[in-house]
Amino acid sequence: MINSLFLCHGAPTLALDSNEYTNFLKELGEKIKPKAIVVFTAHWESEITKISSIDTSYEMIYDFYGFSKELYGIKYGAKGSIKIATKIQDLLKIQGIESQLDTGRGLDHGVWDILYIMYQEAKIPVIQVSVNPDMPMNKQYKLGEAIKSLGKEDILVIGSGSTVHNLGTIDWKATEAEQWAVEFDNWLIEKVENSDKDSLFSYQDLAPYAKQAIPREEHIVPLFIAMGSGQSITPKLLHRSYAYGTLTYICFEF
Repeated sequence: MINSLFLCHGAPTLALDSNEYTNFLKELGEKIKPKAIVVFTAHWESEITKISSIDTSYEMIYDFYGFSKELYGIKYGAKGSIKIATKIQDLLKIQGIESQLDTGRGLDHGVWDILYIMYQEAKIPVIQVSVNPDMPMNKQYKLGEAIKSLGKEDILVIGSGSTVHNLGTIDWKATEAEQWAVEFDNWLIEKVENSDKDSLFSYQDLAPYAKQAIPREEHIVPLFIAMGSGQSITPKLLHRSYAYGTLTYICFEF
C-alpha cells in the first residue's frame, strides 16, 4: 500500500535547483517505490476530467517563458499506461464522474518538474490527469475518494500544485518568507493535520489571507484530490520550506 502525496511543484527552475526541498524530494523518491504514478496537475485544466492514455513516451511541454535555455533542454522520457488510465476512468465512472481518455497531451512542468528529481531514470509509468478549478472543494475530495483503491495496488497518487500561488507577489531576491504566506499555510496545515475537512472546504472564507494566497484555485485543488485518495487515517506534513518570498514548498502525505 502507498499513501497519496500533495507536492508543491514550485517554479520551473526547481528541476535545476539544489536546496532543502530538492534534497527532500530525492530522499522521498528513494523511499517510495510505486509500480505507477498518477499525477493530478494544476497545469492541465478541463471541465471534464481528462486522463492521459498512452503506452509510449510522452512529449515534453515547456509551459513557461523567459527562463534559461538549460530548462528547455530537460527531457523526462516516462511512458504512460493505457491499462491504468482505463482503470482510473472505470473507477470514476462507478462514482458517476465523467472523464475522457487523452492520447495527445505531453507532460507539463507540474508533472516532470517533481518527477525529474524524484525518479530521474523515468522507468515508472506516469498517468497525467487534469483538474477542474471551478468544481467545489468537497467534490474535488470525492473525486479523490473515487480512486482511493489505487494506493492499495501500490500506485502512487500525487496532487501537484501549490498552497500559496500568487505570481504577482514573488520576489526573486527574497531570502525570507512573507508573513502573510506563512500565516495562510499555518492555518492550512493545522486543518489538514486535524482532518478538519469542513473548514478546508470553506478555506476561502475562513483562512487568513486566502484571497491573496490563492487568487485562482487551480493550484490548490490537487491538495483536495490527494486528500480524498489517501490511505492514512492521520495526514502528515512531511516538508515545509519557502523560496522567493511567497513560493511554498510543502508536502503532505495522506
